[in-house]
Amino acid sequence: QVQLVESGGGLVQAGGSLRLSCAASERTFTAWGMGWFRQAPGKEREFVAAISWSGINLYSADAVKGRFTISRDNAKNAVYLQMNSLKPEDTAVYSCAVGLRSCSGYECHEPRVYAYWGQGTQVTVSS
Repeated sequence: QVQLVESGGGLVQAGGSLRLSCAASERTFTAWGMGWFRQAPGKEREFVAAISWSGINLYSADAVKGRFTISRDNAKNAVYLQMNSLKPEDTAVYSCAVGLRSCSGYECHEPRVYAYWGQGTQVTVSS
């Protein structure tokens, strides 16, 4: 089974930046790409961004557009999330997952499309 390991979280002041990494133990050849989700205490899991392995298809939540950038390194089976202009409301546990089910548009924002979730990395933004 594919294992995902996230890293790069931490404590940062509002307006600061962090870069998250997600490394997969192997490539799932039936997968179309990978995505990032986040979950704050007492809230539901929320889609952040996703990218296809080709790099052609990019998806991002309205809340992070213009601030967060997703990228991938196929050779390393890895995806990254560059987070700039961080806000206190970005505080959450960020997890990556493999995009297994085919999707299009906003369907790719739904957790049911993804599998093999990582343990997550905590991001805390202080005001």
